[in-house]
This record gives sequence, C-alpha cells and structure tokens, in this order.
Amino acid sequence: MSENTAVSKPDTRDDAALLPPVDVIEDASGITLYADLAGVPKDKLHLHVEGDALTIEGDVDLEIPAGMESNHAEVSLARYRRVFTLSKELDSSKVGAEFKNGVLKLSIHKAEHAQPRKVQVKGL
Repeated sequence: MSENTAVSKPDTRDDAALLPPVDVIEDASGITLYADLAGVPKDKLHLHVEGDALTIEGDVDLEIPAGMESNHAEVSLARYRRVFTLSKELDSSKVGAEFKNGVLKLSIHKAEHAQPRKVQVKGL
C-alpha cells in the first residue's frame, strides 16, 4: 500500500481538506489502518474502494452553541480526505470497517495468493 500523492487538479477552497493522521499495521493476514477523524459523525464518513484506490472522506460536524461565535479556530477546514493506493497483495473486496470515538479502523485482508501457507512434504 502506498499513499497516492498525484493531484489531478489544484485544490480550491471547496476541494481543500485535512489529511487525517493514519497508522498502518501489517501482519500475516493483511493490514489494519487507524485513522483519526475527530469531529466526524458516522453518517458523514464515506469510504470508497475503486480499483486499487482506497478513499477516506469525512465532513466535520462541530456545532457552535447558539448565541456564540468562534473568535479563534486552529482548524479552518471542515473536511478530511485521504487516498491510498492498495497493493496487489491486498484483496480490496475484503475490507472491514469500524468507527468508534472518532477513530476509523479498517481491516484489509491479503489476497489468497499472498497469504502464507504451509507446504506439506511427502515421503517416498
């Protein structure tokens, strides 16, 4: 898996997005990604797998209480977006997702041909 850094068009204010921090852990069965998506409710989280591209998108939903306004904001973009290119060793049809406390956990299993296997030796 690698992060897709190709940009097809320049970012405009409408297209600009935060890159969520992501941890990637690999084991014998596949990879697990943990993405921090603070302020994104489950109904505004969107995951797409198309070909070898995995896209994580989420709209931040931080409400300002009535009668108040923000006079300082360190995060000015209200959207996360990150695109990864999945290797041929991963089976993009076997993606599992969990979302809890602002953390997205994605599990992607390795393709059958990339799974470790034991070879039985026969005696004569």
